[in-house]
Amino acid sequence: MLTKQQAAEAVRHAKAELGVSWAQIAEAVGRPVAWTTSALLGQQPMSAEQANAAASFLDLRKDAVLAFMAEPTRGALDSVVPVDPTIYRFYEIVQVYGPTIKELIHEECGDGIMSAINFRLDVRRVPDPDGDRVVVTLDGKYLPYQW
Repeated sequence: MLTKQQAAEAVRHAKAELGVSWAQIAEAVGRPVAWTTSALLGQQPMSAEQANAAASFLDLRKDAVLAFMAEPTRGALDSVVPVDPTIYRFYEIVQVYGPTIKELIHEECGDGIMSAINFRLDVRRVPDPDGDRVVVTLDGKYLPYQW
């Protein structure tokens, strides 16, 4: 059986070989693009139906289906401080704006957190005269601390 990491590499390879987008794969799986991408990169378990749809669309073997269905060990970074520039910028955002986000969540909602379990993610490109912008929406359920 493939590991989730090996299956993710098989997905990347098939995606490039077939010339398809994450959005096309998500449509074949029947789930949102961010969730599908996360699942195929090893961070979410897929149902048998979803795993088979992905494998069929990408022409992958049964061992990939089994890997897609396996429970993940979440957290995809090889080091505590990421070195990939795109991922590092999110680390930097949390370093700079994390305390602000925390204060604003507490002011708006009370003593609690934003869930990363009950969570939605969207990434889109927005044209701008000064250069296109990237809009990342993190939409997590508010969970109050209960003492």
